Amino acid sequence: MTSTQPDGGPAPEDDASFFGQPRGLLTLSGLEVWERFSFLGMQAILVLYFADTVAHGGLGMAAGTAASVSAAYGTLVYLVSVAGGWLADRVLGSYRAVLWGGVLIACGHYCMAVPAGAMTWVGLGLISAGTGLLKPNAATMVGRLYRTEDERRDAGFAVYYMAINIGAFAGPLVTGWLSDHQGWHWGFSAAAAGMTLGLAQYVLGRRHLAGRRRAAGAALAPDALRRAVRRIVAGAVAVAVAATVLALAGWLTMARFVDLLTLLSVVAPVAYFAVMFASPRVTAAERGRLRPYAVLFLASTVFNFVLFQAYSTMMLLASTDAATTVLGFGFPASWYASALGAFEVALAPVVAALWVRMGRRQPHASNKIAIGVVLGGLSFLLMALPTAGHGTGGPLLSVWWIVGSYLLLGLGDVVLETSGMSATSKLAPAAFASQTMSLWFLSLALANGVQAQTVKLYDDVSHAAYFGVNGAIAVAAGLAVLAAAPWLRRTMHPVR
Repeated sequence: MTSTQPDGGPAPEDDASFFGQPRGLLTLSGLEVWERFSFLGMQAILVLYFADTVAHGGLGMAAGTAASVSAAYGTLVYLVSVAGGWLADRVLGSYRAVLWGGVLIACGHYCMAVPAGAMTWVGLGLISAGTGLLKPNAATMVGRLYRTEDERRDAGFAVYYMAINIGAFAGPLVTGWLSDHQGWHWGFSAAAAGMTLGLAQYVLGRRHLAGRRRAAGAALAPDALRRAVRRIVAGAVAVAVAATVLALAGWLTMARFVDLLTLLSVVAPVAYFAVMFASPRVTAAERGRLRPYAVLFLASTVFNFVLFQAYSTMMLLASTDAATTVLGFGFPASWYASALGAFEVALAPVVAALWVRMGRRQPHASNKIAIGVVLGGLSFLLMALPTAGHGTGGPLLSVWWIVGSYLLLGLGDVVLETSGMSATSKLAPAAFASQTMSLWFLSLALANGVQAQTVKLYDDVSHAAYFGVNGAIAVAAGLAVLAAAPWLRRTMHPVR
């Protein structure tokens, strides 16, 4: 039996008007195209902006420091997703959380378009807050378009992820060209315009989204809501005052701030798992499915530790040691990041079609995630080959080494992230729906937190050792998840 919306159209769960998928998938995918255009377009040039000389409009950081600060920013982005999930579940509801998150992101990019150093940090703060609201809740809204037993779910997430990577492909092309030809802040301006377009199409397509008229799924009572708001405001003011005092006293340096974020990226997921395991609102069956989810969480962390370096150490390597011409055509080093998005755009529909064709014969979600981790590790092992014995001032690396590495990384990303987000939406305890998706994004925070420390070695060891050791660790982690497949299949039941 199908249900209908108040406007007479099919409910999102019964809709198949978007190439066999719910029409709401088009709205959410369109939002992510522009959100990723802005976020990854800015990310592709951010580490280069940090490392560029002050005379050329950059911030003059050393390469390792620039990569570490860029990773710390990524850590902050995904740490804030915990608050975003909580606000959606208890106060705003997913639709409004995504809407206000997009507004904050747009404002942050407009701040970064202003050529003033202080505005860079204000902008990054606003983008962090907005992304924390938008990312986990947009993915949760995709999951709500499908019934639990709907076989289209994994394919829908694959389409959603393909749309994300259209933005990931286009963003660096536009921001990279503008920053190379007009200046860094012109690139940041393009990111601002992209997020504004994303917000416009999200609002225009809102009638196709499940639950957009509902308030928060587990809304606080009015008295509890007022207490929560007072505590949030008081806490934010206290943190701001403490940070200002410590910074003026000379204790809160950039290096210590990076270290603090790394510590938080470790503590936050541990604490969050502990809260969910202990919560009386989580049933015994849901608690049992959280155990294998912890393994998938760690696998995601290992893979994304490699993936995020496509926008840090790989960008630095491309800007100093790799060729930036193909058939006589020169291009900005940041365009390499578009190769990753291009591969994911091309591969996502192939993977989606493969899962649909295989139906119930497709690999278990845990095996898909393990394969993704192995592919990520191989992408770094590949880069250990051309960088072995390669020193500064030597011949430039061929374009195709980095492109080949991004091909492996892109395939791994499509296989892992779509399966991970889909499995999360299935494994989530009902009382923590949006917050469990936030927990998946905390794996991204942890990956960035570890990266913020590891990339400090980029200037101190050979590039071959750096990429080789990190790649080998990732491959070993993926093989370990494959070895645990029988236990994972049993404990994740009925999730496939």
